[in-house]
Amino acid sequence: MDKKKAARLRRAKKARAHIRRLGRPRLTIFRSGKHIYAQVISAEGGNVIAAASTLQKDVSAKLKGTSNKEAAAAVGTAVAKKAVDAGVKEVAFDRSGYRYHGRVKELADAARKVGLDF
Repeated sequence: MDKKKAARLRRAKKARAHIRRLGRPRLTIFRSGKHIYAQVISAEGGNVIAAASTLQKDVSAKLKGTSNKEAAAAVGTAVAKKAVDAGVKEVAFDRSGYRYHGRVKELADAARKVGLDF
């Protein structure tokens, strides 16, 4: 594992420990070079309540690309709608060690607009 990934995972581990103490469901993301993924995971940590990614046809149908801010906003909107429909209003945002910047920020802002509180 390279240094950059190891540092990101170390930051993520610290954040997840804090989120576990909060006892709220968490909105976690993963960012790859081509796609972005988001899941709402229950507070106990075992069940996925809602999930969305740019791999899904309904999310990526109207997008120009899958690795830009517009795609991240579409994923944030989709996962937030599914979570709200499942009865989850409050989540903790688990950015998986990524900086709150660019695609990560767009996803979070889009989820907030739909009605997720974090």
